[in-house]
Amino acid sequence: MDLTGGRCSQGKYIPQELLKEISKMGNRLLIGIPRERNEEERRLPLTPEAVDMLTDCGHRVVVETNAGLGINYSDNHFSEAGAEIVATPQEVYQADLILKILPPLPGEVALMKPRSTLFSLVQLNSFAPEAFELMMGKRINAIGYELLADDQNKLPVLNIISEIEGKASISIAAEMLSNARGGKGLLFGGISGVPPTEVVIVGAGIAGTAAARAALGMGAMVKVFDEDINKLRTIQQVLGQSLFTSNFQPNVLHNAFRSADVVIGAMRYINSRKRYVIAEEMISSMKKGALIIDLRVNQGGCFETTCGLTPSDPSVFQQYGIFHYCKSNVSNYVARTTAMGFSNIFVPMLFSIGDMGSVQALIKADMGFRAGIYMYAGKPVNRYVANHFNLSSADISIYLSAF
Repeated sequence: MDLTGGRCSQGKYIPQELLKEISKMGNRLLIGIPRERNEEERRLPLTPEAVDMLTDCGHRVVVETNAGLGINYSDNHFSEAGAEIVATPQEVYQADLILKILPPLPGEVALMKPRSTLFSLVQLNSFAPEAFELMMGKRINAIGYELLADDQNKLPVLNIISEIEGKASISIAAEMLSNARGGKGLLFGGISGVPPTEVVIVGAGIAGTAAARAALGMGAMVKVFDEDINKLRTIQQVLGQSLFTSNFQPNVLHNAFRSADVVIGAMRYINSRKRYVIAEEMISSMKKGALIIDLRVNQGGCFETTCGLTPSDPSVFQQYGIFHYCKSNVSNYVARTTAMGFSNIFVPMLFSIGDMGSVQALIKADMGFRAGIYMYAGKPVNRYVANHFNLSSADISIYLSAF
């Protein structure tokens, strides 16, 4: 089909003549998508379909060669969507807006233009202090995906990651319990006359709810613990009375751990005032061959046996005879689905930046977008992030009128 126009930010087609006028306007964005240097990182912030929407509206997207292989998209897929494929990271990092997944490495920051804008995950356990210092020196604007909020004050990127990882954790658990992976040889849901697999979930948020729904669907017995009675009430209403829920009552939690086949850590610690961590004593009381999956390794870990793990530590190990699965970014398990979820969020955000004329204008106009800023013109403006680097932070509103 021959289409003689392109899509606007509302998804409608506009005449080619108007597209040419748009390309001359000052709000035409130059977006760079680099290839991640971590071999285990497969996700990408934009799919070719998302790139097509942006380029149709006159924006330029520069993609480093082979960046999309982790989600099974070739350079041809991106070039056919209107992206410019470049061979080196130096070319990508000359863009005004950089969209990547992991926090930048020091070498990547060195390639960035001064005063450019970086979008990425924060993931403080893998964020090098040297990179943060270089960003400050280059007066970078930095947005953390996990911190972005919407009009309802919800966290869309963090929520989509939590939902994906909650569901994926049950698939991983089923695989890890099998003989093929050295597990106890359990069928996850059990069969007639055989007791079902017992799953304990620590955290009744979005990840915990997704994991509980998937586990119940496979026939497991599920117990969910959280310190927030409102979250427990909500998950009970959503998933039904067959779900066991409890706060962190020591005896109840201890008994649940002793009989559990799988324990999933799904507490949320970002911007949280409290931090609940399951004691090592509780883990040592579990059945030999049981499995722990910690979905919060990037946030410091849910268990004493997983707290403080670094990217250089083993991600799958045994302690007290208990298997620990602590791979960062479980959403890499289904990287293409994750990339599509990201695209649904980032494309409207980029259109908004283009409509407003600059990142600074959107920061001033949109409180949810402003919540995602952890560095503004090189100044730390988020306490959660600044505290990790032993730096002070200031309210971003102090700087908005000065820049």
